[in-house]
Amino acid sequence: MFNKSILVTGCAGFIGSNFVQYFLEKYENVNIVNIDLLTYAGNLENLKEVENNSRYKFIKGDICNRELIEFVFKEYDIQGVIHFAAESHVDNSIKNPGVFVQTNVNGTYTLVDVAQKYWMGKPFVYKEKYKNCRFHHISTDEVYGTLSNEPNDLFTEITPYAPNSPYSASKASSDMIIRAYHETFGLNTVITNCSNNYGPKQHDEKLIPTIIRNALKGNPIPIYGDGKNIRDWLYVLDHCKGIALVYHKGKDGETYNIGGRNERTNLQIVNTICEILDSELPRENKFSYKELITFVEDRAGHDRRYAIDATKLEEELGWKADENFDTGIVKTIQWYLGKYKI
Repeated sequence: MFNKSILVTGCAGFIGSNFVQYFLEKYENVNIVNIDLLTYAGNLENLKEVENNSRYKFIKGDICNRELIEFVFKEYDIQGVIHFAAESHVDNSIKNPGVFVQTNVNGTYTLVDVAQKYWMGKPFVYKEKYKNCRFHHISTDEVYGTLSNEPNDLFTEITPYAPNSPYSASKASSDMIIRAYHETFGLNTVITNCSNNYGPKQHDEKLIPTIIRNALKGNPIPIYGDGKNIRDWLYVLDHCKGIALVYHKGKDGETYNIGGRNERTNLQIVNTICEILDSELPRENKFSYKELITFVEDRAGHDRRYAIDATKLEEELGWKADENFDTGIVKTIQWYLGKYKI
């Protein structure tokens, strides 16, 4: 029996690279074809653990390139899609929104349209061979906007969308495209919206890598505004396990929120990291790394709080995060110390 080939986009990025390693180790009956354009957030070094795996194929290319996507579907007989590829850095979306619309909206449309036509054709009925094919779209909690500071105020799968940045607006748009292809054509789709990820291989521009890198270099650690913005933090491997579970067992047409139930302010994050580094790698001058914390002008449209209610995923599919923030951040710091050979 031949393995089924799954197209996984954006595997050279943070979450995608962690996912492809986990997925190949967990499931021996699949081949993965990875399309990644290797823009600023993509790095083939993230894929060194799988680059020689016979069940893995890398293709450098743009998900907006319809001719390429059609070729990949036919050449590898793609029977599933897990779609990570996206421009994701909010600050960059403020500087250049058009790139985010092009990749996140047009790219998603190209992928899902090719998938629908390859698996279903007309009159929108699955060909027998492809009746179990699924398109899994990876999204974000930022599509929901911002929350109050009330502890019981959480994002659920039925929270209305209210994106506040060009990035979150582009992701909300791509979610709606996926929903439309399910409702209009009957395409087998699932969407997962996750909270803030952290862990190994995250891009240097993100909050936690920025804190660690600047601390180790003795540079100022920049924190937006008053540092009291709240995020729900999810260890990347827990996210990968949730994605795999939804891809295999989620209900057709449904959305599942994946969150770590680990709310922290940015100030709490930076203080925790500094305290761990104070213990693991004290500064030569004996001062705490906290002395490096510097408050900078807040980001435009900076949402105050995100927090996800993952009850649906927990109760319907039995998912549960293995890491809490205290354990996950230690593993993350240890990985970065290894990266910087300290």
